[in-house]
Amino acid sequence: MLEAGQEEMSDVYDLHIDTDVTVQLSDCCREDAQAVFEVLDHTYQLEDMTAPGPKAATGPATTVWMATFDTAGGRREETPPVHLSAMVGATLTGGYHAVDEVEKVLARTFAIQSLQSVSGDQETEARLLLASR
Repeated sequence: MLEAGQEEMSDVYDLHIDTDVTVQLSDCCREDAQAVFEVLDHTYQLEDMTAPGPKAATGPATTVWMATFDTAGGRREETPPVHLSAMVGATLTGGYHAVDEVEKVLARTFAIQSLQSVSGDQETEARLLLASR
């Protein structure tokens, strides 16, 4: 039997389990990463973001841009299609409903191709390729 404090904690946990989505972008330039994140920022509340570094590094390097969005909050503004200079690899990680919602927002703005989906007990991971429409 749960004590009253434990019940309340469980209820709060249940309310927030399916809202945050971590978005990782790879194989793209800084400007394309910013464009994708701006689309999501116009829809959801930005929770955390790894700040972009210097404009361009010299030599070969793998860069991954990462941000976390709360799908329960935000402005919910519609955005027109956005031009990307090349295809962008995106990995979405979070609760099932939240990842599905973020994928729908991206599909309204970009041409998307689903590459893979990996599901766990309470989270899912979707791998996508984003391109200009």
